Amino acid sequence: MKTNFASSTLGRKFVMAITGLLLVGFLVAHLSGNFLLYQKEGSLFNAYAQKLASFGVLLYAAEVGLVAFFGFHAYNGIRLAFLKQRAKPVKYAVTQSKAGNSKWGLASNNMMVTGSVLLVFIVLHVIHFKYGRGLAEGYAVQVNNEEARDLHRLVVEEFKKPLITVLYTAVMVMLGFHLRHGIWSAFQTLGLTKENNSNKIYFVGGVLGVFLGFGFLTIPLYIYFFV
Repeated sequence: MKTNFASSTLGRKFVMAITGLLLVGFLVAHLSGNFLLYQKEGSLFNAYAQKLASFGVLLYAAEVGLVAFFGFHAYNGIRLAFLKQRAKPVKYAVTQSKAGNSKWGLASNNMMVTGSVLLVFIVLHVIHFKYGRGLAEGYAVQVNNEEARDLHRLVVEEFKKPLITVLYTAVMVMLGFHLRHGIWSAFQTLGLTKENNSNKIYFVGGVLGVFLGFGFLTIPLYIYFFV
């Protein structure tokens, strides 16, 4: 019986790799915009948020695309984890961990855990900030002589809450670990890792993962302690 490529293990890994790398690109762009939060008065960040909102239908289309990427990535990741667990007895998995490349075993084994936490976080993060308090609740500011949502005020108020700042920081640490292994795994799936560059790609993935995770977690800490 023929197996559909998209539903095969290789197909799911391929989807994971492509969507994962695209999401890394989104994270880089998202972090670049969030760096504007380092301006205490918030005019640049509010102007940035207003500019995004002005794209209208194009912004909604981009958001739908992101949801699709996240959905495909998460679904295939969870599906692959269950298939792997079902296919390999516990004893065999332990043996492989000792005999295989144990250096990457811990990160690989925790990908489903960190990924699941990140998925829940993304949903809550969007509800929290995108659909949080706005013009109707008095969060208004003038941007280019137009009334706009004062998103900077909302972000600052939320990150002044200790529990939110601690939870956000902890999840960003998980993001760093998830990306550290995920970037290398994506390149491996796409056939871009060779014997002479695998360690280098893993190192680059680690650096990028740390950069993104650390970059995101410094923002709530900066706001909590200095703004």
